[in-house]
Amino acid sequence: MSILRRFWPIALLLALIAGAWASGLTGQISWATLASHQAVLIAWVAAHPFIAPSLYLLIYAAAVLLSLPEAAVLTVAAGLLFGTVSGGILAVAGSSVGAIALFLAVRYHLAEAIAGRRGRFLDAVRGGLRRDGFSYLLAIRLVPAFPFWLVNLAAALSGMRLLPYAAATVLGIMPATFVYASIGAGLGDVLSTGGRPDLTVVFSPRVLGPLLGLAALSLLPVAWRRWKRPNA
Repeated sequence: MSILRRFWPIALLLALIAGAWASGLTGQISWATLASHQAVLIAWVAAHPFIAPSLYLLIYAAAVLLSLPEAAVLTVAAGLLFGTVSGGILAVAGSSVGAIALFLAVRYHLAEAIAGRRGRFLDAVRGGLRRDGFSYLLAIRLVPAFPFWLVNLAAALSGMRLLPYAAATVLGIMPATFVYASIGAGLGDVLSTGGRPDLTVVFSPRVLGPLLGLAALSLLPVAWRRWKRPNA
């Protein structure tokens, strides 16, 4: 019974993920679906200015919680439906809420069991994340080259604290999210002709360069601490 009380959130989460994949829900998050329904979605959002943003936020949070693929489609859809600024804010909020919910489910119901396994390497990793977790995670979040769901799970399983995780997540995903939202804001004609947005722009030198620079700056506190205490 104690095991059931301890791991039921993880079991429920796994069941929901399996159900989402089995139902074909993951296949509905696609450029084709967005293109075929964009006119209806735009009209519905215009007719429901208060309900639509809340519903979008909940959908995005659920997609992140269930680690569904093609999150970029949802981010671009935010720009298409709500504009660059409002869409970017909604995408950041939805993504952050989902990531924090996943973190809480794993961190406090599975990571504690892993923490019981002792070892010099695991102890060093946990100690480093307790001290510099914000800087490490912020650097990773700023560079959109790592799977979002994998970073969420890795941070939770490593025993990172909630507040640094939430702060690094919100700040780290902002730049790339607003780039995707700006793409979505001008996407209507592209989708209407059957095209797909070019999301590789986020990896172009003019976008990726500043992101890498910000990531390097976020690691400066870690470098400074290591320089001051080389044997830490």
